[in-house]
Amino acid sequence: MADDESRQTTFGADGELSDRDPDADGTDDFGDPKDADETDGGYNRYAVSSLLQKAVRRSDEEVAAWAAWELARSGFAWNLWERLHLYVVEDLAAGQEVALLVDRYETLATDRWEPNEWRGRLCAIHAALACARARSSREGPNADEFFGNAAAARAEARETGEAPEADFPVGEFEPGGEYDVAFDAHTGEGSRLGRGAEFFKSHGARVGPEGEGDLSARWQRLNMALHEVDFSGAQIAHAIDPVDADDRWDEPSFDDEG
Repeated sequence: MADDESRQTTFGADGELSDRDPDADGTDDFGDPKDADETDGGYNRYAVSSLLQKAVRRSDEEVAAWAAWELARSGFAWNLWERLHLYVVEDLAAGQEVALLVDRYETLATDRWEPNEWRGRLCAIHAALACARARSSREGPNADEFFGNAAAARAEARETGEAPEADFPVGEFEPGGEYDVAFDAHTGEGSRLGRGAEFFKSHGARVGPEGEGDLSARWQRLNMALHEVDFSGAQIAHAIDPVDADDRWDEPSFDDEG
């Protein structure tokens, strides 16, 4: 278990695990002394951090904004920013630009300003709102867990000699199989098969299914026409054609390819 995960599981029961900002006020909103893991509002900071993550995951903007504000004002800004950076990869869809925004907001809050003063708190709120407004998805953790389970199933199947209950999406992954195009000159298998520039240009460099833009397609046609390999018209046309959205790995065979 990672260090931060083990810290989370304590729920703040052990004060030695706390790392409050030493400049933070030692009393809560009611004037009472705060425990090591207590926020200014009298809440456990582990619970508030968990609530922040669930609010991001469920796209609840108001709750996310409050939880971020509560952690920041209570001297737990380090905890807030650490968790937000995790949330953008654990609870949001891949490709969300909010990951860059969170990093920028943290820089402003911690390098330019003080994290628990009003400008730092605004950064915390903005970062939490940005995360809550981004598209939520557990695709990263779900993929990681499934691939791990598939690895275990494959290993168990090898021991028993039976087919695995779950397998990697590429299956056996070998030359001649569905993903044969991956074995080009950049791999040992492809080199042994004599697959050089002709194979790569005709098959390995294809994109899609959205296809190349007009300018990129023009450059590719010219590059292949000027190449030392004498590409056929069919090879050039195929290299520029987008892959089939329903069969992304299907590739024809050109008899004159090396």
